[in-house]
Amino acid sequence: MPIPETLGMAGFLSWMCRKAYGSAPRKDPKIGHDMNFPQIMRCLVYLCAFLLLAGCEQQKETNVQATTLPTAPTAQVDVITDNNVIEVPRPDEFPLVKAGTRSVSKELSVNGSIAPDVSRTVGVNGLSGGRIVEIHARLGDTVKKGQLLLKIHSPDLANAIAALKQARSDELLAQRNYDRNKFLYERGAVVALKDLQASENVLTDAKANTENAITQVQLLNADTKNPSSFVELRAPVSGIIVEQNVALGTAAKSLDATPNLFTIADLSRVWLLCDVFENNLADVHLGDTAKIRLNAYPKLALQGKVVNIFGLLDPATRSTKVRIELDNAQGILRPGMFATAIFVSQDKISVVAVPATAIFRLHDKDWVFFPQGGKKFRRSEVQTGATNADGTHMIITGVQVGDQVVSNALQLSAAARTENPTAFEEDEKRDNQ
Repeated sequence: MPIPETLGMAGFLSWMCRKAYGSAPRKDPKIGHDMNFPQIMRCLVYLCAFLLLAGCEQQKETNVQATTLPTAPTAQVDVITDNNVIEVPRPDEFPLVKAGTRSVSKELSVNGSIAPDVSRTVGVNGLSGGRIVEIHARLGDTVKKGQLLLKIHSPDLANAIAALKQARSDELLAQRNYDRNKFLYERGAVVALKDLQASENVLTDAKANTENAITQVQLLNADTKNPSSFVELRAPVSGIIVEQNVALGTAAKSLDATPNLFTIADLSRVWLLCDVFENNLADVHLGDTAKIRLNAYPKLALQGKVVNIFGLLDPATRSTKVRIELDNAQGILRPGMFATAIFVSQDKISVVAVPATAIFRLHDKDWVFFPQGGKKFRRSEVQTGATNADGTHMIITGVQVGDQVVSNALQLSAAARTENPTAFEEDEKRDNQ
């Protein structure tokens, strides 16, 4: 049953009544409206049906509006081109060069540390025991030969000095007794020859005792002319105190004491001890030159020679010690410093080499350009080695013998950026992340 859409509320009620009564409702003259109850109920049923249909129509419109909402635009995917390929308008301005070979000395890089020359290292010990009463030098001090290091009050030396004084006194008495007997004997006094000889024997024994006492004092490193119970220990060599095992007021033992009271090292020449694995020993020979780089002074270039290859192999690390002697007149090298030694072998090997201008450095990497035909060039990363004497650069990986590369890579890189400012932009973005 279709419902007219243009009817108002009054027209709709009239339409409902006509459907219920078959005509417009008749009014009772007494109460003013129709009293037919079934017809009224039929009218209410039509009214409820209308309201239900109106609600459904409104819900349908809401659903339609919801389904017709604008959708989000789809994401665009940019196709990234090869960032290593560049194009220049005039490729003939960038000449090519072929990678060649060079004969160079084989190199081996190992780590090591600076150590003092043991032949220039001297321990300082007291010749007599006692108590330390003065200390005049400390660990790390630079000392000169003969410089006072410490003083020790030594009971042993005191006893030796007392024995020396007693011996000298006995010798003096024996000398006087002998001189008196000799004087009397020579003038015919009543002095028997045997008494003179006896006094001479006593004098001889006294002199021997004095000599023994002097030797004992000298062994304790004391001055026999001005004997004192205080022992002065002085530096036997010039150098740096690399070990100290004394403190004020502590007891110092005699010669058999360990460790040393002081250890002095002459660091004008030092050693670099390197660990070389057994599979690399064939590349190291006595007399080979070694280029030294210090962690503390990376810009300082030093050079030494291999003077010793240890005859024993460490079973734990499968390595052996290689010793390099270095001059240290300026005192830059200190024991314990870490260093890298590059052994330059006497044997020659053939390596790939290109002119140094064919390599350019970008973002801590080395690159070369390969021609790709037409106006295009491909940038390729390479691993480089040392610079050769003729100015060429050793190539470890990335270029083969006979490959053509751009002879002036830096110029081509600049030209590519001029033509295309976004060249290598992806590299810069990655580095900035």
